[in-house]
Amino acid sequence: MPPSGPVGHVVTSGTFSLDGGTWEVDNNVWVVGDENEVVVVDAAHDLEKIAEAVAGRRVVAVVCTHAHDDHVNQAPHLADRFAAPILLAPAEAPLWDMTWPDRKPDRELHDGDVIEAGGVSLRAITTPGHSPGSTCLYAEDLGILFTGDTLFNGGPGATGRSYSSFDTIIDSIRGRLLTLPGDTAVRTGHGDSTTIGAELPHLEEWISRGH
Repeated sequence: MPPSGPVGHVVTSGTFSLDGGTWEVDNNVWVVGDENEVVVVDAAHDLEKIAEAVAGRRVVAVVCTHAHDDHVNQAPHLADRFAAPILLAPAEAPLWDMTWPDRKPDRELHDGDVIEAGGVSLRAITTPGHSPGSTCLYAEDLGILFTGDTLFNGGPGATGRSYSSFDTIIDSIRGRLLTLPGDTAVRTGHGDSTTIGAELPHLEEWISRGH
């Protein structure tokens, strides 16, 4: 039987590679919907573990918050298995092509787009900085925001590698995310969840330190 509740979660393990380095990582994969259909957010590392979480339901879409390899390395495999489209912001093309040069996403993901599955509506909020087209997904009715690697428990996502910008990610978080209700639950791409309100002091600390 599918997990109860609108948001399922599995942690998968693998590597992240960019700029000549490779790191071991654990990723959060989110499965959002009802007992009949779901959206999978960030298909990372372990196809079978994600498929088990889908539990035979229809996959409306495989949505990628961004195209770093640890977030997309199973996206085509999952899409093929469940006959689902891959959605990705077009600005992520340079990163996507590093992992999947011979396979393109099926649809572009733009700011304001709404993806619906099982009575849950996810609205795309473009938040560049960690990468050029990083996108968060806001389930307003659930009070939940899926942030990929834009916002973590403890501050903004990393901006020390290619295609990233600290100033841009701070502007994105301050202008697009901190305007949401403070009790909005933040479901991240790695690590523990948090809330919008809890991250306000962390953001101020990062700005003051000039990181």
